[in-house]
Amino acid sequence: MKAIATGMFAALLLAATGTAASTGEVPAPKSVCLYSPRIDHTSVPDKNTILFHMKDGKIWKNTLKTPCPGLKFHGFVYQTHDMNICSNMQSITVLESNEVCMLGAFEPYSVPRPEKDKS
Repeated sequence: MKAIATGMFAALLLAATGTAASTGEVPAPKSVCLYSPRIDHTSVPDKNTILFHMKDGKIWKNTLKTPCPGLKFHGFVYQTHDMNICSNMQSITVLESNEVCMLGAFEPYSVPRPEKDKS
């Protein structure tokens, strides 16, 4: 009886794994939260991206779920209830237009180094 139960569990596990792989589902990324008092400032390179510059020198890049056209020109505000800004769960509001945009995933960011002149 124990062997049958183990075999059924293994078959169910394989079936579940095969289903996820065949449908192209990707596991949800781990949520990253930034503690807002540790944010030094933000910058907006384009309508899809916000860079969060931390007081410790690290930079976190957030790619918005959808483009937010007025973001670069007007800036934004956010509101927290627990002092954290979390990926895929937080909205921002563009100043002046009051457009609401959702944050996407956070990822560590490094400033690109300029290429040295090879001539």
